[in-house]
Amino acid sequence: MKVVICGAGIAGLALAQRLDAFGAEVVVVEKAPGPRTQGYMIDFFGPGYDAAEAMGVLPRIRELGYHVEEMTYRDHNGRRRSRMRFAQFAKIVNGRLVSIMRPDLERALREHVSDRVEVRHATKLTRIDNRTDGVTVTLSDDSTIEADLLVGADGIHSTVRRQVFGPEPQFLRYLGFHTAAYSFDDADIHAQVTGQFCLTDTVNRQMGFYALRDQRVAVFTVHRTPDPALPADPRAAIRHEYAALGWAAPRALAACPPPEQVYYDQVAQIDMPTWSRDRVVLIGDAAHAVSLLAGQGASLGITGAYVLAEHLSRTDTIETALQRYEQALRPVVTDKQQAARDGTRWFIPATTRQLRFRRAALKLARLPVIDRYVAAALVGKSTAVITNLHATSRQTPLSNAM
Repeated sequence: MKVVICGAGIAGLALAQRLDAFGAEVVVVEKAPGPRTQGYMIDFFGPGYDAAEAMGVLPRIRELGYHVEEMTYRDHNGRRRSRMRFAQFAKIVNGRLVSIMRPDLERALREHVSDRVEVRHATKLTRIDNRTDGVTVTLSDDSTIEADLLVGADGIHSTVRRQVFGPEPQFLRYLGFHTAAYSFDDADIHAQVTGQFCLTDTVNRQMGFYALRDQRVAVFTVHRTPDPALPADPRAAIRHEYAALGWAAPRALAACPPPEQVYYDQVAQIDMPTWSRDRVVLIGDAAHAVSLLAGQGASLGITGAYVLAEHLSRTDTIETALQRYEQALRPVVTDKQQAARDGTRWFIPATTRQLRFRRAALKLARLPVIDRYVAAALVGKSTAVITNLHATSRQTPLSNAM
């Protein structure tokens, strides 16, 4: 079985590793010239954590992860207004949680992809001829690939989705925020935030800071805006939007790197009636972006890769495998997307009243029983979708299947 994967990000690399392990011939096509370095810190847990463990990549992920003791909210002068200990989250998921930069998570997955997988960087997908019995992919170098399956793992602004399923606007649900991430050098701020995830205690906009191992400081920003259009100059937009913030913000804004070194995008979800059509299927953010408000986009990307590969390995036809993949994963995705939408007003308070309410809630969260309730609400519902699949895995070689 031959599979083309469009996108060498988290979901694409996870799928390449699993399909190769099952004996498939895999080609990964990536438009970027090399691995991306932009991204923010994520809390990696849930079904993606289970999948990473089943894939054998979890030890490397934990090695690249960071120890974060607490999340704190700081006022204009840097004073701590409220906090929540990460141990509370860890208890809810039985310690199965690691804080890691998205580029490092991608690195761990990339290191576990064997040399048998062909990865073509700086290559775009220009045409898709999708049929019931296969797919022909034309690339930007004018070469073509005949495959049994094309997988779009190319993110929220997916080229595969646009070419096969239709224009992005009919699937994208904008949630009313823009987000950005970058890193800079500042020894003083690094010392202040080491071991913490520090957020500004502010209305309508927020900056977050955390210390990296190379003595750099990573910055995460998010702000409310009714306009989904992205700015032509991300650095100028960030400096304008967050100019009124105090504490570490002025130094972080002054050190903001050139636009090409800044990650900047909408906060949005992808909602589709189906994730496959003939011999093309979508995974990760291309199929079902849950947004950073849900906090499990990377986890669900790896989950989807694992679930798809497992069903391809144990099902007689590709069509049946694609149906079972979606049936298994869609309820999980739907729950996470709804939780994100429900939490938008508390993620970034829109009023001073909401801000004060959040402070009060976090203070109450220190009390026994209530702390577990609050942490559980943030973590969300658990799912055994990976553990159930792993327990019944047959490891059928895809080279001999279908």
